[in-house]
Amino acid sequence: MKISAIIPAFNEEKTIKYTIRALFAIEAISQIIVVDDGSEDSTAEIARLAGAEVLRLVSNLGKGGALAKGVEASSGDVLCFVDADLGDTAAEFRKLIMPVISGDADMVVASWPKAGRSSGFGLVKGLATKGIFLLTGYQSNAPLSGQRVLRRIVWNQANYNIFGFGVEVGLTVECLRAGFRMKEIPVYMKHRETGRDFQGFLHRGRQFFHVAYTLWRMLPYRKERV
Repeated sequence: MKISAIIPAFNEEKTIKYTIRALFAIEAISQIIVVDDGSEDSTAEIARLAGAEVLRLVSNLGKGGALAKGVEASSGDVLCFVDADLGDTAAEFRKLIMPVISGDADMVVASWPKAGRSSGFGLVKGLATKGIFLLTGYQSNAPLSGQRVLRRIVWNQANYNIFGFGVEVGLTVECLRAGFRMKEIPVYMKHRETGRDFQGFLHRGRQFFHVAYTLWRMLPYRKERV
């Protein structure tokens, strides 16, 4: 079983090398693809020197678009979706891979520890959690987690509902509605946290819109609960 790790990256020259290094230490992973999503720094060059395959996009497509390009270029039966800023903590993907390759789950989602600082008011997470429950009846603890391991068939089922920062919510909903098995597993990963500054609120505003739009697109197909 071949496993491909896909890392969407935008201006991540400070961390990308360490993330790739951590993934290379996981023997089960046989392919690492960095999708340089229109970066203006040295992300692509550093990733290539670190040994990853690099797919450079001329313009920024956003997370969902970058992941789609990475999946298209990959050859694995199992896909790892990895944020570029995990650094050495990307080694925790070992925990996410095992249930998929053992056949215990079709998609495994990383459940993060509590953030080190207050980053917002929980509006995006609340929207995602309620939306997933409305559409599937599943109570998610990590609705926005981008760290996932999944069988390619799960992506093929869900990719038409992938949009920007709504990719995680779309994947969860489509995975569950298609009858695939999903698990959320606690990990000890770290990444760059956004704060309560202008850039942080701007990011969460875009994220809120993308999640809301993704849920709205899937609403006509809501699964009725008894």
